[in-house]
Amino acid sequence: MNRAATRAAEARRLAEGLPIWSGPVTAEPLAGGMTNLNFTVTDAGRRYVVRVGGDIPEHGVLRAAELAASRAAHAAGLAPAVRHAGPGVLVVDWIDGRPLDATDVRAPANLDRLADLLRRVHHETPRHFRGPTPIFWVFQVIRDYAATLTETGGPHAGRVAGFAARAAALEEAVGPVRIVFGHNDLLPANILDDGDRLWLVDWEYAAFNSPLFDLGGLASNAGMDAAGRAALLEAYFRAAPDPGLARAFDAMTAASLLRETMWSMVSEAHSGLDFDYAAYTAENLARFEAAWAVFRESHVP
Repeated sequence: MNRAATRAAEARRLAEGLPIWSGPVTAEPLAGGMTNLNFTVTDAGRRYVVRVGGDIPEHGVLRAAELAASRAAHAAGLAPAVRHAGPGVLVVDWIDGRPLDATDVRAPANLDRLADLLRRVHHETPRHFRGPTPIFWVFQVIRDYAATLTETGGPHAGRVAGFAARAAALEEAVGPVRIVFGHNDLLPANILDDGDRLWLVDWEYAAFNSPLFDLGGLASNAGMDAAGRAALLEAYFRAAPDPGLARAFDAMTAASLLRETMWSMVSEAHSGLDFDYAAYTAENLARFEAAWAVFRESHVP
């Protein structure tokens, strides 16, 4: 049995052996995790999601902060309830909803719903957050990833200097920011639609940040075109973006894709999960290059 399979078997045993269950249960693997092993468990007629994974220092993931954010988001009415937390494991209610895909996020009919969801995340979640205050500044994350890639060596180390130079230009373009509480991992599949309302799951990167990071991440992960990005900004801020906001947003959008690219590069070297990080790196590098071109063509004389 290889390392990934061994880890999956151990995680499943952990999920099934939790003391909260009323009797023997079966943990069914839940696809989609890139940093955790996830399962569904049905116990006493109720269904739950079990997330198994410890701290990930190379990605700045601290499970205590994830737990605090998950509880705060539930108190704000945005996320499922936490039912159990222990070393390396988090159990939340199952949401009977459909994960969004990129087409859903781009649909004009969902624009106001998504903008409202983000405003609530940004302004209501911190009212309930308890404990040390985390921050997620993408440019510091990129600097740390650059150091990790240099120390690790490997096929991507030679790209670090070029990434650092571009990140410095993007950080300058973003300029001063307003601070809100961000989810910071707005993949479409992390947004669930139960037919009545939207839910947001997977809070492991949640921390204080600029709202532009969530907006840029949502737009880039959904493949929004220029008109879609402008409409998202207008829906969120309730006003058409001025040139300064548009420049900062395009810079943060490119930065979100550079971070995702470097996240995957670091994961190639450090993750033990059975996931094709090399393909994910290539996909996000191409998307970053496209976003960098948009930024250069639109905002650099």
